[in-house]
Amino acid sequence: MAGTTTAGTKSHLYDAFAASGKALASGKRLELIDLLAQGERTVDALAKAAGLNLTTASAHLQTLKQAGFVATRREGVRIYYRLAGHDVAQLFALLRKVGEAHQAAVTAARDAYLGEDGAVEVTHEELCARTAAGDVVVLDVRPVEEYMAGHIPGAVSIPVGELADRINELPEETEIVVYCRGEYCVLAYDAVRLLTDLGRRAVRLNDGMLEWRLADLPVDAGAPA
Repeated sequence: MAGTTTAGTKSHLYDAFAASGKALASGKRLELIDLLAQGERTVDALAKAAGLNLTTASAHLQTLKQAGFVATRREGVRIYYRLAGHDVAQLFALLRKVGEAHQAAVTAARDAYLGEDGAVEVTHEELCARTAAGDVVVLDVRPVEEYMAGHIPGAVSIPVGELADRINELPEETEIVVYCRGEYCVLAYDAVRLLTDLGRRAVRLNDGMLEWRLADLPVDAGAPA
């Protein structure tokens, strides 16, 4: 009887663990977590950013909420979603790295999505040293609301879609270090390709804001200067 009880208890425990895995078993739900790692957003904003209709976005968010991965707050008629904790962002980042390390399909899909720009990449440590020396411009190419929710101190905000029209806001002779949401974010790749085509010297941070936060590096918030 004791053995049966123990086995039953263990089964229930592992079923409870599996519920978390089931909540993550959707590419769109992972994309929503990726977006929420940049800062809280309304359902409308999340749906637009993820290319979903409101009904589908709401259903995915409810699944994530039931699993405890996201939390909400109400402001008037609007409901804002955010990650339930730093550990959710850590889990998401680890899931991506494990997938890339053990599934060939991930590497192929990553390369097809990001493309190749031949850009040099810099690490957090290198960026911090070069920023302190004052010999680079740090460029955040995410949407402005993500920049306002948290950015690398001193970074200039020019969303990638505005970069061609606003390139004169960047000094011509200074190397530009570009970053976006994270290691698998295409915005920085697109920005480096554009800057290079326009004759600017541009390199890329080897990951992005998600990993910067997870490394407990300094983060500023608020509107661009």
